[in-house]
Amino acid sequence: MIAFTLALLAADPSVLGPIGRQALPTKGCAAYLWDSAPTRRLVAMATADPARLRLQLDGKTIDVARGGQQGSAGFGFAGVTEYRGGDITAVLDMAIQTRPDLTGGAVVPTGTLRIDRPGRDTLVMPVAGLIGCV
Repeated sequence: MIAFTLALLAADPSVLGPIGRQALPTKGCAAYLWDSAPTRRLVAMATADPARLRLQLDGKTIDVARGGQQGSAGFGFAGVTEYRGGDITAVLDMAIQTRPDLTGGAVVPTGTLRIDRPGRDTLVMPVAGLIGCV
């Protein structure tokens, strides 16, 4: 099922589309996450405060609030975070890595974004990105 869903995302980017350019939050940190396709689309932005995840599903940009978390990855983010809103449950599992050449942030070298919606396929997408803090 996962291989089918990943193929579906590659064939139909409107299911999980790009969210467009996003600004840094006024306070705290945000994780900017790109897909691993050759075009590197910005598909999600997670903010630490308020704890929410921005996505574009079926052509609509939505924000879903944090519902739970496990572990601590740093910069106000958990290793695994569950977000819920309406009939959507999204789980972001990401590794965070600091680097001496980055100030006010970090890199997300690997991650997985899973989206569950009742009566629809579960979407699973590898992601990577950057964290920026104010």
